[in-house]
Amino acid sequence: MKELRWVASSRDDLLAFPPTAVREIGHALYLAQLGSKHKDAKPLKGFGDAGVLEVVEDFDGDTFRAVYTVRFAEVIFLLHAFQKKSKSGIATPLKEIDKVRSRLKLAVAEYEKWRQEK
Repeated sequence: MKELRWVASSRDDLLAFPPTAVREIGHALYLAQLGSKHKDAKPLKGFGDAGVLEVVEDFDGDTFRAVYTVRFAEVIFLLHAFQKKSKSGIATPLKEIDKVRSRLKLAVAEYEKWRQEK
């Protein structure tokens, strides 16, 4: 099973979601740790491959999203968890994409440091 790591505030952000959303996103992360993919996990557009995935969970009229990466052999990183508040369209807001990009860079650096320490 791959290790799960959290980038920046992603853990606290996820745990602030309603329990139903936390449970479903947690299940998606667990499947990723096992090398599988949740039925609702989709590649996040703009990242070139299926290494960055997004899980969308609707609950009580709200939409909750979590973005994680499976690019590394031994580790899954939860990059970002947020509630989508925009009422127009289903696209992930640019502000959130920018946050994912910066956190992916942090994850790469953390992974390299972790590998050197092993």
